[in-house]
Amino acid sequence: MPRRSVEDIACLQWQVRLQSFRITRPWTQLAYNYTEKYQICLKDRRSSSFIYSTLLVFLLSTGIISSQEFSEISRLERMSPTLDAHQNETLKHHDSGSSLFEIEDTNLSRLLDKPRPLSIERKRSFDERSFSEMSISSPPRQFYRNSENSSRVFDNFGSLYSSGRSSVGTPRSVTCVESHPIFAEAWVFLQRSIVHFRGQPVGTIAALDHSAEELNYDQVFVRDFVPSALAFLMNGEPAIVKNFLLKTLRLQSWEKKVDQFTLGAGVMPASFKVLHDPVKNYETIIADFGECAIGRVAPIDSGFWWIILLRAYTKSTGDTTLAELPECQRGIRLILNLCLSEGFDTFPTLLCADGCCMIDRRMGVYGYPIEIQALFFMSLRCALNLLKNDDEGKECADRISKRLHALSYHMRSYFWLDIKQLNDIYRYKTEEYSHTAVNKFNVMPDSLPDWVFDFMPTRGGYFIGNVSPAKMDFRWFCLGNCIAILSSLATPEQASAIMDLIESRWDELVGEMPLKICYPAMESHEWRIVTGCDPKNTGWSYHNGGSWPVLLWLLTAACIKSGRPQLARRATELAEARLLKDHWPEYYDGKHGRYIGKQARKNQTWSIAGYLVAKMMLEDPSHLGMISLEEDKQMKPQMKRSASWTC
Repeated sequence: MPRRSVEDIACLQWQVRLQSFRITRPWTQLAYNYTEKYQICLKDRRSSSFIYSTLLVFLLSTGIISSQEFSEISRLERMSPTLDAHQNETLKHHDSGSSLFEIEDTNLSRLLDKPRPLSIERKRSFDERSFSEMSISSPPRQFYRNSENSSRVFDNFGSLYSSGRSSVGTPRSVTCVESHPIFAEAWVFLQRSIVHFRGQPVGTIAALDHSAEELNYDQVFVRDFVPSALAFLMNGEPAIVKNFLLKTLRLQSWEKKVDQFTLGAGVMPASFKVLHDPVKNYETIIADFGECAIGRVAPIDSGFWWIILLRAYTKSTGDTTLAELPECQRGIRLILNLCLSEGFDTFPTLLCADGCCMIDRRMGVYGYPIEIQALFFMSLRCALNLLKNDDEGKECADRISKRLHALSYHMRSYFWLDIKQLNDIYRYKTEEYSHTAVNKFNVMPDSLPDWVFDFMPTRGGYFIGNVSPAKMDFRWFCLGNCIAILSSLATPEQASAIMDLIESRWDELVGEMPLKICYPAMESHEWRIVTGCDPKNTGWSYHNGGSWPVLLWLLTAACIKSGRPQLARRATELAEARLLKDHWPEYYDGKHGRYIGKQARKNQTWSIAGYLVAKMMLEDPSHLGMISLEEDKQMKPQMKRSASWTC
């Protein structure tokens, strides 16, 4: 009689264990259908432990079971004794034609035993192949907790772990499903950080560090929640993201005052906090629009991140009804009215104060910082996709289109730096007057810092930190350059050059812990003048050259879009070696990111979420679609300068 396959035995073992934990029978039957339909390449003396463990990881990652259920099942798994050779031999000889429920009870009890580990044949993973083999144009797969989508869920699971290609055309190795041990732990921490308001999840707090004074780390920050939101969307949990978008939208309508001055109607909060009155058993929300922030600066980036996240939600879920709500349409227009209003500006970029973005302390980024300009560009492009085609929407879209053309030309022409442009600036003449001036911003060549000549590789380039009259900030800022790639502010050639720079200057920009928020750090006299002797922003610490794990998700997304996923994999492996052991710090100090930051909070939520998003994008690059925009050919200017990639 034919022998029962290893997959059948694996399914039966998995079914009995899950039923013991009260998992409903339809899911176990689906697992059986999966093991019947797909074959996994295993070597000699195959057993079911691999299939069983990968099914559990899949159920967790798709949200079918919670992290608490996963932990409990894993605990029961560890308590199970090991299956001996005699039991394995007995199981091999069962009739494959019999029903799963016809096996004797004595053999069912044996199936609860833990099988021996197996040897797995390794196949080439997707990051070892050309990115040109991937297709990221198809919408990300959606997973929900209902039975009508169940067969599609396991069909996608089969495509991930079969020897063929996934549904997005990505070559997968069998080993790619073996997530790093800290992956499940990260999910546990992320779930613990969720904030509820009147029974509904509305965000995640900044940090779960109870060893230090909370200050405002117990609040939900708009920019901090973005990687958490992406993680939930990738995990098929859009409800918390929708609640967050609606709650912050309602806060936008509040009257906002700093002292006696009223802020613009479109300003989004930097953060909010849920207050619980135990006497009245009632919850309220308080919001901070900058009046409580260090330096009392309004968060310019909050509105941009809100629009970007709304587009990510729409792209991920396929639900356009949220963005089409009159309240959301009005919220988008109010944000953009702040940016598109007429004034005395001669540039299409946004004039900003220090401390208005992720770098929320005095760091010399006032003027036209790359982070804000890149986020501005991306939010404009997202808004074009979100605005309805009515009279108000058309009028706003026309203004957006005009600004995008001017902004893309300005940024690609004047913020871009490669070795050819650096040499041109080095030879600039000054005091030019007329439309034919080459040195249009009257930058003094003597102001070029010595470090930039050694930092600039022969092949490579980047968008510098700031450009304004007689001022160029040549520092490298990670967030701005990564967003430039994701939004297609950077042309494909410029994106490739940015990746070349990161690869060439890996020790400086990544080091032992990804990723430098800016490079290089300011020290001694420059630090005293620019930061005002800020004790938190000393050299190679915090915003002044510190290493921030949250930036890992941005680097990963930029690497995948640029066809360099192997760089993201390398950075992720560096982070995995330390993050859990170091209790998920907010940032690291030192030239190479070797030391936990002197004032870094532990269990920082966006460090956790940044790792999860990076990991899930590497496992399934189709997730990139919710945060990436393709190049608009109409905005591509004629580049007059030779570029680094032609060297």
